[in-house]
Amino acid sequence: MTRFTFKLPDIGEGISEAEIVAWHVAVGDRVEEDQSLADMMTDKATVEMESPVAGVVVEIAGAVGDQVSIGAPLVVIETEESGEVAAPATDEATLEAENPGVEEASPLPAREGPGVGHVSNDANSEHNAPSNPESHDRSSQIKPTPSPSLAERGAVLASPAVRARAKDLGVDLAAIRVPDGERIRHADLDAYLRYNAGQGYHAPHATRARNDEQVRVIGMRRRIAENMAAAKRHIPHFTYVDEINVTALEAMRADLNAHRGERPKLTLLPLLIVAMCRTLPDFPMLNARYDDEAGIVTRAGRVHVGMATQTDAGLTVPVIRDAQDRNVWQLATEIARLAAAARASKLTPQELGGGTITVTSLGPLGGIATTPVINRPEVAIIGPNKIVERPVFRGDEIVRAKLMNLSISCDHRVVDGWDAASYVQALKTYLETPVLLFAD
Repeated sequence: MTRFTFKLPDIGEGISEAEIVAWHVAVGDRVEEDQSLADMMTDKATVEMESPVAGVVVEIAGAVGDQVSIGAPLVVIETEESGEVAAPATDEATLEAENPGVEEASPLPAREGPGVGHVSNDANSEHNAPSNPESHDRSSQIKPTPSPSLAERGAVLASPAVRARAKDLGVDLAAIRVPDGERIRHADLDAYLRYNAGQGYHAPHATRARNDEQVRVIGMRRRIAENMAAAKRHIPHFTYVDEINVTALEAMRADLNAHRGERPKLTLLPLLIVAMCRTLPDFPMLNARYDDEAGIVTRAGRVHVGMATQTDAGLTVPVIRDAQDRNVWQLATEIARLAAAARASKLTPQELGGGTITVTSLGPLGGIATTPVINRPEVAIIGPNKIVERPVFRGDEIVRAKLMNLSISCDHRVVDGWDAASYVQALKTYLETPVLLFAD
């Protein structure tokens, strides 16, 4: 028998530590070679750690949410040369006696208890958040006690609405007395609830109180919190909003989709990115990254567009690289690919870094205006808002138009308000005259 100490490898350039976001094994579990041990998250991506040996897990490095340094022990596995694997040792002195000369690290706190199931995304809040309090607190649920004579009353008569309401309240309609042959009405249900209020029933239409929950901020949610706090702490934001008439743009988009063939369906986003790429060369201060510690602004020659994407694990920002070299259909294809990879937690570190400007959109949920937070160290982020139909004047006539507010947040240390407003006006020209998006 020997002990193999699996140390956390270097899983990203410049990364000094990684966070445990999921355990796939627990102390006492047998693992096979190449079996998944844990998911580790860095600033760039989540990486699955696989076992290089077969054996029994005897120590693990901590709980979900803990940080592990690069090169530090992650898992200790007891391997076998022949025969069965011995049960995991629990005494540190025993471990040392059994393994003289074997590579060792500082002892790990053995975490007894159930293993963590497979997690398919960056955040495992479903595995770590407290259970639904209502599933444990049964005292507030309604438990009517039928009268002994109810069995003789036959079928209960009630409308579907009354039945649905009684079901939501946990009331057995057979417990409510009404004259034979009459239907149970909402008023009968209300009277029954009032009469039994002392037995834990709630007033009709009342919202049940829920127990407080404490949810540990870990994984992707912690990264988002740290990044947003750093962005707001270091960057003096300002936001400019303007209204754009996208009636012609939406008509053109509908025509393109009607003749797209096997190509992906176009949303507004690829058209907006084309407009951005057309206009950014005249506004290099916006397509930039600011190293505030070194005091250097790097104005990028290429447009690498970050695409804020909502996933079950939280907000991620995959990057569409070299957007200036892609046409609208290629952009649509890349957007779909990156969005699917983000939601499946399959993005690589290269697909998550190096952005020069970001776009964020809530799509149909978008409100009148947004004030998006800059994706540091970038200096600008663009937020298209919801498209709405409103009456507008065209000369002396009132016509229907599709309007959209466009927000841009900028780092006021390197971008002036005049620059931001001028850039949005340039975007507006392309979006309101969409044929220019395809002109040489």
